[in-house]
Amino acid sequence: MVEVLKKKTFRDFDWLVAAVAILIVAFGIWQIHNAVPAETYWQKQILGLVVALVAMVAIAFSDYRRLVELAPIFYLLGLILLILVLIPGIGVKVNGQQCWIQLPGPLGRFQPSEFVKIPVVLMLAKVFGMHRTGALGWKEFAKGCLILAIPIGLILLEPDTGQALTYLPLLAIVIFLSSIKMRIVAAVLAACIVGAPLAYVVGVKTGILSGYKLERINVILDPESADRRGFGYHTYQSMVTVGAGGIIGSRDTEFSQSSLKFLPEPQTDFIFAVTAETTGFVGCLLLLAAYAVLLTRLITDARRSRDRTGMLVIMAIVGGLIFQIGLNVGMAVGLLPVIGVPLPLMSAGLSSMLATFIAIGFAISVQLRRFVN
Repeated sequence: MVEVLKKKTFRDFDWLVAAVAILIVAFGIWQIHNAVPAETYWQKQILGLVVALVAMVAIAFSDYRRLVELAPIFYLLGLILLILVLIPGIGVKVNGQQCWIQLPGPLGRFQPSEFVKIPVVLMLAKVFGMHRTGALGWKEFAKGCLILAIPIGLILLEPDTGQALTYLPLLAIVIFLSSIKMRIVAAVLAACIVGAPLAYVVGVKTGILSGYKLERINVILDPESADRRGFGYHTYQSMVTVGAGGIIGSRDTEFSQSSLKFLPEPQTDFIFAVTAETTGFVGCLLLLAAYAVLLTRLITDARRSRDRTGMLVIMAIVGGLIFQIGLNVGMAVGLLPVIGVPLPLMSAGLSSMLATFIAIGFAISVQLRRFVN
């Protein structure tokens, strides 16, 4: 079987997934340069792409089944990283959030919460990928929630609410594909429908939701009344930037929202707004089409998987990417609160890009081993 794998390796390597991912990163590097031409973010992104490709290939040529077997170890290491980042002197605080660990020399910082998604996916796949004869019950549902709750709890202590939210679809997708009992789905949906407005009211009355968190939600609920020089500044400037691009984009850098620094963090959280400004509606459409090709291909790889575990690994990754893309684009066009979630493969930040390519490496590994017993 090993010989069969060697013969098929080159042909079955998912070149389309790898090529589309690289194209999106290249497009993102161009937009990062447009956003902050005087900074070196785009150069770091190129260096990061090289490292990410090496990591992707290394994972792709590893046996994902063995890595899933080691999931508890990876999960434990991930939790240790999330604890370390909370310790003063080890974790680095930026803009009120202690989310990064400083690496020596020119390596910069890395964000553990981006990487811990991978062991969480592997852990969920290990637990829910086992052969089953019936639908999931409350016991299995609670087990999945516990796997997710511990890292989310640690991330909320940083505090990084946006990053914590990106973990939720990982469990939702795995649970949905594991034939959970419909009464559990109905109970969770009912709890969400009733719980969301209730949580908002309770959060406001108890003071849990206050300051910028409350104001950013209020900006979305009532944009006309938002203070455009205060808490509504990010959303308003992003919407102006998106609108400035028109159909084919604006090349007038002299009056660019991002170049003139009206748009905060244009190279990370609002890279989609920069794309809209420089390439217009057409550029945004092409970018979303590229994401659609990437995600569709990953779903195809999941359908080809020879086992349930491989399918769950890929689909959890797909669910996480779709959620994060939707959240970032929704922020940029003013439909969702600004909570600091990067656009996968586009935003500046080596942690996010490296974690995404590692995830893609797992999908390719599943694809390569679909004929291996």
